[in-house]
Amino acid sequence: MVVPPKFFQRDVLVVAPDLLGKRLVRKYDHGAVERFRITEVEAYRGEEDKACHAAKGRTKRTEALYHTGGEIYVYLIYGMYQMLNFVTGKENQPQAILIRGVEGVSGPGKLTRRLDITADFYGEKMPSPRIWVEDAGEKPAYQTTPRIGVDYAGEWRDKPWRFVVT
Repeated sequence: MVVPPKFFQRDVLVVAPDLLGKRLVRKYDHGAVERFRITEVEAYRGEEDKACHAAKGRTKRTEALYHTGGEIYVYLIYGMYQMLNFVTGKENQPQAILIRGVEGVSGPGKLTRRLDITADFYGEKMPSPRIWVEDAGEKPAYQTTPRIGVDYAGEWRDKPWRFVVT
């Protein structure tokens, strides 16, 4: 069952653990379709969250974060890795979930390379003809930990907003 946009139009801290166990589905240009069990995500919540891109305000880069939940937010880091995020929440309340891992692929940069996710996914509405999430009826056990790679974010570094299937 395809997850509707309304699924994403809730608070990021509710949506993030709910994504675990769901299937990330990628349909490629050549017609092949692959399904991947989501195993690791991180939540980023609002302008107050110093680890969230919205902490620096609304810019051309962060515009999608300010849209209604259910859009894709993709950005480039280290000049080489695209990061796949799903926007959550209500309009003008910037929130997103970084997809850090799926079964068989650990690490957000490896994930986007494996799934051929590029910058042109930015702003795409879910479900789209080439990427969507399906509910497999699974509610896996998970643990929470601090987010990875956000040491610059002060107290926000320690928020237990990384969710990992156990």
